[in-house]
Amino acid sequence: MASSLCLPSHTVASLLPSHTSKSSVPKCVPILSKSSQSQFHGLNFSHSSASLSIPCVSSFKTSISAKVNKGSVPPSFTLKDQDGKNVSLSKFKGKPVVVYFYPADETPGCTKQACAFRDSYEKFKKAGAEVIGISVDTSESHKAFAKKYRLPYTLLSDEGNNVRKEWGVPSDLFGALPGRQTYVIDKKGVVQLIYNNQFQPEKHIDETLKMLQSL
Repeated sequence: MASSLCLPSHTVASLLPSHTSKSSVPKCVPILSKSSQSQFHGLNFSHSSASLSIPCVSSFKTSISAKVNKGSVPPSFTLKDQDGKNVSLSKFKGKPVVVYFYPADETPGCTKQACAFRDSYEKFKKAGAEVIGISVDTSESHKAFAKKYRLPYTLLSDEGNNVRKEWGVPSDLFGALPGRQTYVIDKKGVVQLIYNNQFQPEKHIDETLKMLQSL
């Protein structure tokens, strides 16, 4: 049976969680199920027709040409961390750096990814690498997120998505969802791996560690 993707008018707002209700632990939501409808980050999937209705994402670009490629030196940046301090990419020159862009604090996939990086953090330290997570969330949001899940690495606030755009991180789901993309940068500042997988966030850790161990 043909399927359709129907996005309600509140879709975009529902992609990002409310930062006023962080007391509840986010639960993972299935992407698709055998029932007639399922949900993922507020997106409703139905199997009743062959039409495609996307009323609320017309202002989003459906794709972004990659500006940072394997073998290139990515643009530098200076962003505020979870403590409100300025952190520049150049600060980590001379050691491997893992930079991962994620949609938002407290969403199910991003929480799983953040905790997976946390659980493997000793392996990253052993490889001499720093881990940096970047999203559009504020420093205050990052601080609460890091405290709640005991994240030992740096989270940076890219308000306005300027760095995301400059690096050319692609979006997902017809441009409605910020992309989940990880970069491994070597000691010389050259990108050695770009890994993109929205729906298997923990795979980013596996692929990243494989690359670091080969450097």
